[in-house]
Amino acid sequence: MVTGARQLVVALCALAFAVGLGACGETTSTSKFTGESHNVAQTVSDFQSDATTREQKKLCQNDLAAAVTTRLRSAGGCQAALKSQLLQLDALNLTIESIAVKGATASARVKSTYSGKNRITTLELVREGSRWKISGVQQ
Repeated sequence: MVTGARQLVVALCALAFAVGLGACGETTSTSKFTGESHNVAQTVSDFQSDATTREQKKLCQNDLAAAVTTRLRSAGGCQAALKSQLLQLDALNLTIESIAVKGATASARVKSTYSGKNRITTLELVREGSRWKISGVQQ
């Protein structure tokens, strides 16, 4: 698998796995955000929902940026890369702490809790057409 694409899949799956086991599968709240920030928050919420329900097709088509899925396609496929990781996931709970939008890029700081420990992760997003899509993860 291509290194950059593998790192993103590993980071996304690590995020999902780290908070997923034993979680109850709530929906990420988008109500405190408006405008473009709300659209970014909706992508994070969709990612949470699609990961929890193991919808690798939706993750690849709707939630991940084209650059990521293109790299994964050339390395065996986006859905195949996500499938085994998603099988280990019970649910994914994220709380959006903040969102910053700058032109066609955005970042969402999300908090997850697993085994009593909070973890803050930053999801990087890009605008593709009218949708925001996840392009990277910073631990």
